[in-house]
Amino acid sequence: MAFLRSIVTAKTTAIAAVIPASAFAISSISSSSSSSSSSSSSSSSSHFERLSKNLKFASNPNLRLSFAKNIEKSSPPSALHMDAPSSNHQTSVENGAVLPELLTEFMVDMSCQGCVKAVKSKLQTVEGVKNVDVDLDNQVVRVLGSSPVKILTEALEQTGRKARLIGQGVPDDFLISAAVAEFKGPDIFGVVRLAQVNMELTRIEANFSGLTPGKHAWSINEFGDLTRGAASTGKLYSPPLGDLGTLEVDEKGESFYSGAKEKLRVADLIGRAIAVYATEDKSDPGLKAAVIARSAGVGENYKKLCTCDGTTIWEATNKL
Repeated sequence: MAFLRSIVTAKTTAIAAVIPASAFAISSISSSSSSSSSSSSSSSSSHFERLSKNLKFASNPNLRLSFAKNIEKSSPPSALHMDAPSSNHQTSVENGAVLPELLTEFMVDMSCQGCVKAVKSKLQTVEGVKNVDVDLDNQVVRVLGSSPVKILTEALEQTGRKARLIGQGVPDDFLISAAVAEFKGPDIFGVVRLAQVNMELTRIEANFSGLTPGKHAWSINEFGDLTRGAASTGKLYSPPLGDLGTLEVDEKGESFYSGAKEKLRVADLIGRAIAVYATEDKSDPGLKAAVIARSAGVGENYKKLCTCDGTTIWEATNKL
């Protein structure tokens, strides 16, 4: 999808720090009355507001440089400042994995303050959502939290408004922060999204339809060669990193996965492939595969018209 692959060329060269695993310890999503929780929430809200102000200047060629200004001068040269990931960092759990917080951006069809109020009110009821910022002028909604894209999209559409995912990542500047693999049929359809949380953790979300009910192995494979389908994508990428486990497919042939993978780096995956297998056995040739391509990160994709074919963002297929 052209809108999800719009890439800015100007990049900062800041280096992201490795955030300790303890920063992602599982914690309750429900609000806490303790002073430490209030302090963490206040700090996160302040950081989110500063970030949102930066993002509103998307047309400014120096946008990416504005992120670097959020780096505290007192931090070590190898570290980027980020308030949210801390010992009180809120996460949700899916498939037994910890889901770290990300900033997710949507283009939403809004025209008035009534639209803004409806969108914010709905999103604030979604579990895992910490902050919501709405830019009415640009029709952009930014959500900070641990909720999967699928859940956020459904919430936005329940307000009666069109919504399109335009970016995902953390409020720091990685060289490549997001990627996507699209399964385009004719029998199996799906979208797999990968977002870099820090240099040692990647969040993964996947939606599939058209699979047979039961368990299906899936993996990241060495090559993006689809000449013979999944059979030509090579071996498992960097075992055990490329092993994504199994997909649980319901009686409708649908599967939804959301989880996190340690030591996996999005930048190393571009051009490789994600393969899905007929059973839990990865030794078979595989049912279907899709190439992993770079996707838009935070603040990289605010256009509403695709220059390649003239399609508007509302006319484009919503592959969320």
